[in-house]
Amino acid sequence: MSDRIRVVLADDHSIFRSGLKALLAMESDLEVVGEAGTALEALARCLEVAPDVLVLDLVMPGQSGLQLLPEITAQCPGTRVVILTMLPEEQYLVQVLKAGGSGYVPKSAADSELIDAIRAVHGGRVYLRPRDVQMLLSEYLRSDGSSQPANPMHELSSREKEVLALAARGFSSREVGDRLSISPKTVDTYRQRAMEKLGLERRSDLIAFALSSGLLEQ
Repeated sequence: MSDRIRVVLADDHSIFRSGLKALLAMESDLEVVGEAGTALEALARCLEVAPDVLVLDLVMPGQSGLQLLPEITAQCPGTRVVILTMLPEEQYLVQVLKAGGSGYVPKSAADSELIDAIRAVHGGRVYLRPRDVQMLLSEYLRSDGSSQPANPMHELSSREKEVLALAARGFSSREVGDRLSISPKTVDTYRQRAMEKLGLERRSDLIAFALSSGLLEQ
């Protein structure tokens, strides 16, 4: 048993976690030793059982997976993290790697890639798909050593800008959802994703950014 890779699964959808657990149970060298439905639970499980690998979704109730990564790196240095999420690599891969993540797998490819990713990161490697490596290379070549600061607004989608502008004006998630014809949960996801891109943590930071960037005037 000592040579098995010990894994904790962190995702807020219990049915999805059950599917992952069943998938990993078919592999003789993998063992699920804990599950979590929130980022705080994920940290607690890692501190409790010290897994070899944490499989983590980025969108979690409360604290996001991206915010949790530095804490896992600091408090559980022996645990490698594989991000398994629906969010696009184009927007989060670099942030995940900088925050201490070791792999990035889309949920749509979980059945074919997750096991390989777990084994790779446990072996000390970074798991990236060929298209992700190409994307990182393209980003590096495009930057070409330029020291000019990037406009943070360019990182936001049009929907994220709409959500942030309304949130900065004081509208609740439900009110923003009603105006944009989306659910309050989707509003929360857009707002959280946008604030992570901009490095904002509090509502006061959001308001200050909206004022300084001219977002409220758009």
